[in-house]
Amino acid sequence: MAQDLKEYTEEQARTHLAEMGLDRWFVENGWIRRKYNTDGWPTTLQVVNAVGFLCEAGYHHADLEVTWGRVLVKLKTHSHRAITDMDFEMARRIEDTVLWRPQPGQGHALQGNPNKFVHDKA
Repeated sequence: MAQDLKEYTEEQARTHLAEMGLDRWFVENGWIRRKYNTDGWPTTLQVVNAVGFLCEAGYHHADLEVTWGRVLVKLKTHSHRAITDMDFEMARRIEDTVLWRPQPGQGHALQGNPNKFVHDKA
C-alpha cells in the first residue's frame, strides 16, 4: 500500500528546494533533478555507486542518466507519480554525500582529495 505523503506541484517543489538550500536541484517534467559534473569516468561511477547505495538504503530509488563526466539524478515518488517529501529527503542525502569534503585545519584528521573531482556547478 502506498504511503500517505504530501504531493507537491512543480511550483511548490521549487519553493521547497530553495527552502532546503538545494539550489542546484531543479524541477522539470514532474521530477526534481540534479546534474553532477565529474572529472571523468571513474568519478562518474563513484557518484553512481554512492547514489545507488543511498537509494537502496532508503528504499527510494532515483532514475539516473550516466555518461562520461556527468550523472543526472532524477527523483519522484513512483508509487504516487508525483514529487513528495521522500524525494526531498533523498535529494538532501545525495547532495550531502556527493559533495562532502573534509575541512582540513578545522579539527579534522582527513585532508581530502586535492582535486575537485565532482564539480559543484549546474
